[in-house]
Amino acid sequence: MSDLKKNISELFEGWNTIPNWLSFIRIVLIPVFAVLFLKGYVLTAVIVMIVAALTDLFDGKIARKFNQVSNLGKILDPIADKLSQIAIVIVLIVTYWDNAIKYLFMFFIAKEIIMILGGVILLSMGMRPTAAEIWGKIATTVFYICMIFILAFGKSGALCNVTGFTLPDVVTWVLVAVSAVCTLISLLGYAPGFVRQIKEKKK
Repeated sequence: MSDLKKNISELFEGWNTIPNWLSFIRIVLIPVFAVLFLKGYVLTAVIVMIVAALTDLFDGKIARKFNQVSNLGKILDPIADKLSQIAIVIVLIVTYWDNAIKYLFMFFIAKEIIMILGGVILLSMGMRPTAAEIWGKIATTVFYICMIFILAFGKSGALCNVTGFTLPDVVTWVLVAVSAVCTLISLLGYAPGFVRQIKEKKK
């Protein structure tokens, strides 16, 4: 059996756990969120994304508390996070397309593509991507908080008409910039582990 086939086989050992099903639910909710948002059901879309963010919060806690940590979960959770973040960024790019802030949003997509390609490279070499480091979790949490706030109160936000409040452009910039900095630190934090795994494999 090749390293890749063996690695994939081991990934699915003990996969049927509550945390993994929560990750599956989060992945299913991604297109639901995107369609609702783009169809104009912004408030419902924001609620769907909040539910998705809560599944991200609880799956890790359940996995650790009830000893349901699995090889698949270590990969499925960050994949669900990346797909969720890409979906949010895409709908925000559509919303803010005429604004220079779109370039910051594109940075998030570039980062996630780099992370996905890195994971594919490791899997193809018979290795598994490392679990999210503390900075990765912090960056994900900051991203969800900032982006949900923008979805709710930013340009064409879900709660703007209800509350009569819309985020000033400068505040939107600050929220995106803070999230971008955390994302960059997270990306740089993964780099040493990625390089170390490649070197160890070559040896």
